[in-house]
This record gives sequence, structure tokens and C-alpha cells, in this order.
Amino acid sequence: MVIKNRQNSSPFFGRFQRVSPVVHERCERKRDSNMDIRPNHTIYINNINDKVKKEEMKRSLYALFSQFGQIIDIVAMKTMKMRGQAFVVFKELAGATNALRQLQGFPFYNKPMRIQYAKTDSEVISKIKGTYGDKKEKKEKKKKAQEPAAGLTKKPAAVPDNPPNYILFLNNLPEETNEMMLSMLFNQFPGFKEVRLVPGKHDIAFVEFESDTQAGVAKDALQGFRITATCAMKITYAKK
Repeated sequence: MVIKNRQNSSPFFGRFQRVSPVVHERCERKRDSNMDIRPNHTIYINNINDKVKKEEMKRSLYALFSQFGQIIDIVAMKTMKMRGQAFVVFKELAGATNALRQLQGFPFYNKPMRIQYAKTDSEVISKIKGTYGDKKEKKEKKKKAQEPAAGLTKKPAAVPDNPPNYILFLNNLPEETNEMMLSMLFNQFPGFKEVRLVPGKHDIAFVEFESDTQAGVAKDALQGFRITATCAMKITYAKK
């Protein structure tokens, strides 16, 4: 994942900076210490900006972490004991591992995230919800029951497109989409320049890259990406 320098006017969205050698060394030591904990489907995140509202933080965490795999649940609470912390539960262990490695120290709302595997599933249950284990089990059973039907579903038709352009047009965005969420998604691709929202129209946006080739890479990678569970993003080249 490539993180580039970028200015942004949002009060919570910090610059994506290249990591200095000192910070890189600290991240490597932190990564090594994470390896002492048994890999887990659940990752524990702290040092999160506690000024961010709970629901906005959960949506932003979903947008950032779901690129590494299917997320079963995100648990975040605003109690004094749990402020600035969250748990992200992946369906696959590989997703949790890749997210931990790629996003260690990532500047999330102007603060570098500290990520590690949850020590045990019971730690999540004891710290967050006494019924969390039962809830997770019910979700797994429901997903398994739906998998056979999902396998019979036809693939969606290709999205009609325009000639290549360095500007992408996004539509079918959920109402809660904001500039920061889209920036986190597209900033990982080389050549990213900026996100432009359209006042009064929450479901569309434009994303600009340095070249149409770089824009095409991002378009193909994020076509159909779900910022929320119900809205699959549609991406085309903007009309010239």
C-alpha cells in the first residue's frame, strides 16, 4: 500500500506522510512485539482520536480496513475506559494480518494508529460486551446460510464507461460519505491528487489523479467497493 504526501483542509484528516527512519524503526519494533501475540481474527486498535463521534469513527474504520478483507464487526465505545480504542473483527485471519502490517502507524484523524492482535476473543467479550460472543456466532450462522444462495447470484453487469480520463466520477455513494473517507480509499493509489464532493448531492463525487492510467488502476481496483454494507460504489471516467 503506497501512502503519499498530501495536504487536506479537513480538521481531522492529517497529511499522509512518508515515515521517517526513526518512526519506521519504532513501527518495526512494535510489529515484532505484535508477533509475540497469537494471530487472531480480531485486531485491537488504540491511540484513536477520541474527539471523533462514535458512528463516524466506525464508518471510517470500515472504509479503511475493509480493503483487506470481509469485516464481521467493528466494536467501539465512548466510555472513559474504552475511549480512543476499537476492535475490528475479520472473517479471515489473513485479512487481520494484512491490515495490522499495512496500517501500523497510519495517521487516522491526525493520530498514528497502534494496532495489535487481540490477545483472546474472550478479551473482546470481557472488555466490550458480555453478549458479543453470542452475537458473533449468530452472524456466522446467518452468513453460512446465505452463502449457497449468494453463489447462484449473477454477476452485476459492467458499468457503462466513458473514454479514459484522469478524473473519475463516483456515484451510488451512501449519504454519510465524506471527503475523508474517500481520500483514505483513493490515497493508496499512485498519482492521487484530490477528492471533490458536489454540494447538495451526497451520492456523487469526483476523484482526480495525475494521469488517466493511474486513474484507471484505482477505478478497476475499487469498482463495486462498499463504503457501507448496502451501497456498492460505481466508478466511471468523468466526461471530458
